[in-house]
Amino acid sequence: MAIAIAAVEPRRPWTIWHWLWVAAIAGTLALYLLRDVLPWVESYPKEWQLPLANWTSYVMREVIIANFFSLTRALTEVLNVPLRIAYALFERGVTLGTGESALVVPPLSWVGVVVTVAIIGHAYGGWRLALLGGLSFLYLALFGQWTSAMRTLALVVITVPLGVLIGLLVGILGYKRARLNQYVVVPLLDIAQATPQYAYLVPMLMLFGNNPVSAMMATLAFAVPPMVRATTLALHQVPGEIRDFGNMAGCTRRQHLWRILVPSARPLLMVGVNQVINMTLNMVIIASMIGAGGLGYDVLLALRALKIGPALEAGLAIVVIAIVLDRFSQAAAAQRPTILVPGLPFRHRHPYLILAGCVLFATTLLSLAVPELRVLPRSATITTGPFWEDVIRWINVNFFDYIDAARAWLVQNVLRPVKSFLLALPWLGVVVLLGLAGLQLGRWRLAVLVVGLTMFCAVSGLWDITLTTVYLVGVSSVIACAIGIPLGVLAARNDTADRILAVVVDTLQTIPAFCYLIPAVMLLRVGDVAAMLGIILYAVAPAIRYTAHGIRQVSPGLVEAGKVSGCTLRQLLWRVQMPLALPEVMLGINQVVFLALSMDIIAAMVGTTDLGQEVFKALSKADAGRGLIGGLAVACIGIVADRLISAWSQRVKERYGLAPAA
Repeated sequence: MAIAIAAVEPRRPWTIWHWLWVAAIAGTLALYLLRDVLPWVESYPKEWQLPLANWTSYVMREVIIANFFSLTRALTEVLNVPLRIAYALFERGVTLGTGESALVVPPLSWVGVVVTVAIIGHAYGGWRLALLGGLSFLYLALFGQWTSAMRTLALVVITVPLGVLIGLLVGILGYKRARLNQYVVVPLLDIAQATPQYAYLVPMLMLFGNNPVSAMMATLAFAVPPMVRATTLALHQVPGEIRDFGNMAGCTRRQHLWRILVPSARPLLMVGVNQVINMTLNMVIIASMIGAGGLGYDVLLALRALKIGPALEAGLAIVVIAIVLDRFSQAAAAQRPTILVPGLPFRHRHPYLILAGCVLFATTLLSLAVPELRVLPRSATITTGPFWEDVIRWINVNFFDYIDAARAWLVQNVLRPVKSFLLALPWLGVVVLLGLAGLQLGRWRLAVLVVGLTMFCAVSGLWDITLTTVYLVGVSSVIACAIGIPLGVLAARNDTADRILAVVVDTLQTIPAFCYLIPAVMLLRVGDVAAMLGIILYAVAPAIRYTAHGIRQVSPGLVEAGKVSGCTLRQLLWRVQMPLALPEVMLGINQVVFLALSMDIIAAMVGTTDLGQEVFKALSKADAGRGLIGGLAVACIGIVADRLISAWSQRVKERYGLAPAA
């Protein structure tokens, strides 16, 4: 009832903060009106800019590469060994010997791989998961995507275990060294997760060359941070009684870690593994541009040539692999630990492993005599490319005028006015307003951080394209929240809608970001509207999920109290449930902004003119400085948004008594 009363309490008198905001807004307006008299306030003067991109390129070229070239090449050769083995198993096969006496060992048979995936699915989730895995991989073979899919899968198979191991070790280090974690690990993770995927490609290309190792290193840099966070959080959440049990049992520090803490933290650790798998597949697709090849490269080539049919087929293959890996990792995470009986034979402990090994060996051996078992012949595959081309042609013939009218309306009435407004703002006024927001929400430390990161975008000479990025990400995030939050409310209040939306959200979060460009280009061609559609589709899921979760966790007692007080369903939502769920909703908005930023950089492929295009151009020219500074500018936007939204969420929690006052 306190919530309902708080919602209608009298307006509070003005405080010093109200007057500061009035002064800051009035000052910004004055700077705008004086832009002809004081031209330096309209846009950041060029003479004040620093050549950060040139300095970074110099350091990268003359310091890092010049001194560590031999080391990176040696590391490339070492990492190439497991990659070559994986490619040999999944795609190429192995030739033993030379000349006529050479023995050609084929890659794993497609039949054996399909059956093995079904066996793994049955081991973790029963017949339903077995059918999902087997039929999904059968799709890859029947639709002619097997070779490219196996090349992608080979890189994933090597990268995921390595990423999990690195993330686990760094997370354990952060757990044991709290100050190191707070002042070094967490800031590096923030930067790594806010930096767009493309920004990783340029330095890796220069350090390791255009090859699969370069793609693997870029993927690791992008996919490891979630595992680090999950490990640190999981170890901190181990119950105290379990820790005490390990101490009383006389465990050494190493035994206490690996035999008590890590097994107890397994459920949350498996969530981190799931995130590593999803982000690895996401990044491997993008890293196809620097030597990974596979399905991502097929999509890229098809999109550049505007061949929608082949792009859609390769994109669906990516989605199929992503869904299978996601479901398998979730099923593995949900499994309870098994108790091993001492003296039990190996065949009884690992029957599925033995069965899968026998199937792979037998089918691969049989493929020496039956070549069709290696890769399904093209004459036996199915293609839906012409069908999709006809569908797109039909849509364009019958609905082009409506789609184009909607696109033109969005550009004229939404996108262009917002863009013009942001670009017209004086840079100094923007810095002051953001700094004041940081000062009010988080005091001096947050204010200094926000001002410093904002000034980085100005000093580096990227102010205008930074605002262009903010405009596209901001509009897309607002639309995504406007769609996602009401759907989240519906899911929280209706069980049928919840089940349907759960499947939709799981699917949206599983699909790699690269694939969202395909329907955007199909329907809207290239430009900001196509980019906005891709961003909305990619970023809407957290708004749905966090809103539904926030409303569900409201205490049933408070809901019943509201009903007893005579609240209608609308009053119950707006005066009881939404105020208490607001921190969770804000967290969802935070995630929407981060995903929108990530997708905005990828959307540079469909014609945007913001920081994504800056990073994309740097990649095409192998300009490490330009790519890194552009990526850091994107990271600055993400960190500023994250810190301000998080501080606002904390204030909301304090206001409603959900957290102690700082």
